[in-house]
Amino acid sequence: MLTRQLPLPLPHRPDYLSAAFLPAQSNAPARSWLARTGAWPSGRLLLWGEAGVGKSHLLHRWARGAGAVVVSGPGLRGLPGAPAAPVAVDDADAPAEEAALLHLLNAAAEAGLPVLLAARAPASAWGVRLADLASRVRAMAAVRLERPEDSLLDMLLARLLAGRGLVVSAPLQAWLRLHLPREPAGLREFVARLDRAALAQGSRRVKRWLVVQVLAGMDGCEVAEDDMLVTPRAVADAASPAAPVLV
Repeated sequence: MLTRQLPLPLPHRPDYLSAAFLPAQSNAPARSWLARTGAWPSGRLLLWGEAGVGKSHLLHRWARGAGAVVVSGPGLRGLPGAPAAPVAVDDADAPAEEAALLHLLNAAAEAGLPVLLAARAPASAWGVRLADLASRVRAMAAVRLERPEDSLLDMLLARLLAGRGLVVSAPLQAWLRLHLPREPAGLREFVARLDRAALAQGSRRVKRWLVVQVLAGMDGCEVAEDDMLVTPRAVADAASPAAPVLV
């Protein structure tokens, strides 16, 4: 008898290990800059790009190699203490207090320590109110992470599924690529939803009917009417040598 589990809202922790990073042409310029910290003008660099393109992953990789302290923009308040090591600021375009980010940049400059920032938009679009902070972030070197190519998205989908222990056949993954949004954030949202649905079903081996159900509940995903007719019972009825089923 199939045992169903209650899906608990446990956070999925991203894997920021170097081995988990997928290098590609879309992130090559950023990787080149990160390999040359000493060449950063004024010791500062801004990585920017849309959600899911790998900014945080690259930031954590650099921080680990440089022995840097990682801080969150939304957590920056008051006057941070003088840094004793290089600094990496994730979500730098959303500081809780602009004065705190300004003070951190100034303190790092006085100490001669490099600072890496990651944001979803270029500095010119941050809407910074403090004039001193606006001038500093707009003057720093910036590199954009481009939208990933299709080959990278395919590898990302396989990596995300494996990272959550979901077993999805190669034919079903190929079918999925035709129906999922072609951007990293959409892939991550889908895999997170599929993970919860598979947990509720009590199996990590994913069937097509479950994939269709998850896709149907996502904005921007089109599912054909014939696919919507696929149910666990229909799959069982159709499973015969004469009628192979994609699972």
